[in-house]
Amino acid sequence: MSNPPAHINQLVDHLFRHESGKMIAVLSRLLGLQRLDVAQDIVQDTLLQAMNAWGFNSIPDKPAAWLHRVARNKAIDFLRREKRFREISPQYAYLLESEWTLANTVQQFFVENEIRDSQLRMMFACCHPSIPPESQIALTLKTLCGLNVSEIAKAFLTSDDTISKRIYRAKEKIRTEKIELDFPENGQLNDRIEAVLKSLYLLFNEGYNSSHPEQLIREDLCEEALRLCYLLTQHPATNAPRTHALLALMCFQSSRLHARLDDKGHIILLKYQDRSKWHLPLIKKGYDHLDAAAETSEVSTYHFEAVIASLHAAAPSFEKTDWKSIYHLYELLYQLQPNPVIAMNKAIASAYAVNRQQALEELQQIKGLEQNHLYYASIAEMYFDLQQKKEAKAWFQKAILYTSSQSEQQLLLEKISYC
Repeated sequence: MSNPPAHINQLVDHLFRHESGKMIAVLSRLLGLQRLDVAQDIVQDTLLQAMNAWGFNSIPDKPAAWLHRVARNKAIDFLRREKRFREISPQYAYLLESEWTLANTVQQFFVENEIRDSQLRMMFACCHPSIPPESQIALTLKTLCGLNVSEIAKAFLTSDDTISKRIYRAKEKIRTEKIELDFPENGQLNDRIEAVLKSLYLLFNEGYNSSHPEQLIREDLCEEALRLCYLLTQHPATNAPRTHALLALMCFQSSRLHARLDDKGHIILLKYQDRSKWHLPLIKKGYDHLDAAAETSEVSTYHFEAVIASLHAAAPSFEKTDWKSIYHLYELLYQLQPNPVIAMNKAIASAYAVNRQQALEELQQIKGLEQNHLYYASIAEMYFDLQQKKEAKAWFQKAILYTSSQSEQQLLLEKISYC
């Protein structure tokens, strides 16, 4: 049997990003979270069936609905085969035991408001306090957001093996602690929403600056992060200022997506972007959510990042950006969350707020980014601007060793040619 055409694989991959999390959440609610592996297997089988069916026939008018129907039928087959309704789904057993009500009951889980509810429940289940914090976010990104192990490893600056072990430990905790898809009590909500937001933040970052060698920007991941974050703002339990702050940040960043690459897929740095291509409706939404985020005295890291992004969005040009305010905000952000990536961004801002020499000195003091190409490229930029082109070339060459992205490699080679 020949392989399905490339456009079919692309469509299924796109749908996997958008629909797999929904289907896994619904199936886990129906079958119980202890059968998360069963839910994932059903979804995987559904996507493989789509690839085969659509590759040799026409694509259905509503492909997402087709996937949901197939997944639903596979769940019904599983329930009929197992015949352990009270063990599998005690809450709904009396409806599942009868052939008269089985199919209709399963169908009800796949209506829009129930899908949204299942996804919210899944987010909080993945971030249950019994699961170690680093495993919570890895499980959320894998289960609900469709990221693979390598993509998650890049987000955490760690190895694939480490992430695989974290996900395994999370699933073991779900089994041993009998964790279910329930909303947390008020006392637990605060800590768990923090892990949920961190997961969506990392998901968006993977879309905005992807680890995929041939695809720097993955809009589908950015869209999914926006959608899930918006979902949180629509529920009274999760409609918090920091949720709005994160959504504001995503809106501001997303507004620039179509200005970041030229028609050949080459990177256009912020300094050279055509600001008329920035998406004004998203910028307006960003300001709306930033206003909502400011309704209380709560201040999170997302507040600082969103305000920084808003200053970029408001600037008529790179040169007229309020760099002094941005540098000051990064100083405050670093006090709240002293990590090396924020230190790097603070140092880069100081190049325009103060001078290149201070930026270089700040960059050279940072520890923990020894395998980060952006760190080496930033040092190279400072040397270049200080007219020390021999040093700049050496740092650009070092940067190119630490990225597999073809777009980033092309940009770095171009920089080297100027040295």
